[in-house]
Amino acid sequence: MSPPTAHPHDTVWNLPPLILHPFNEQVPPAKLLENSKAALMLSGLVPSDGTEEEELHRRVMAGRYAEVRMLFFLGKDVLRWMDHCLDSISRNPDLPASGIKRQSFASLLTARPPAAVQAKLSKWGVADYASIFSRAIGLNMLFAEPPARGGLSDEFLRNYHRYADSVFRCYVESEPHRSVTPAEFPFELYASGEYSRLLESEWESGEPQ
Repeated sequence: MSPPTAHPHDTVWNLPPLILHPFNEQVPPAKLLENSKAALMLSGLVPSDGTEEEELHRRVMAGRYAEVRMLFFLGKDVLRWMDHCLDSISRNPDLPASGIKRQSFASLLTARPPAAVQAKLSKWGVADYASIFSRAIGLNMLFAEPPARGGLSDEFLRNYHRYADSVFRCYVESEPHRSVTPAEFPFELYASGEYSRLLESEWESGEPQ
């Protein structure tokens, strides 16, 4: 964490950046679109193309499972960031006793991230970032490793978002913690490739951050 910056009424602590890595799931976008279309057919929202209901159901479950895996790996990045944030503040004598916990950063990310982070997520086409990050964290509270398809019931896959939402709420409420604001604890968001290029540029210029 960068040194504090003095302000007239408070102190700003720059947190480590949140770095998101690409998913290595080898699921083409066309396949995900096909699975989403199958769900619409089953619900009657779009006309059937003649595919049997059992096959449509299989496609829907495959799409849900791909979503669970992608969110799980996203959650790994988020939990790693939360640990880095906690480690950063634990090395400062003014902050460890202030009630800041991992849940503080989970709430910061999902409820009130810095404006620059919100703008970047919007640029990436991520509108409902709160649900995405909260579900990613929730799934990581449920599973230590990416769950195998055979270990997940169809009922869970159909409604995994509700389960993940509930687990996230339980996680945030599981331990008393201090709420933090982006004004106090700003951070930046990078894709891993973007961050690597930034570091290379700084090394070449001889001006590392």
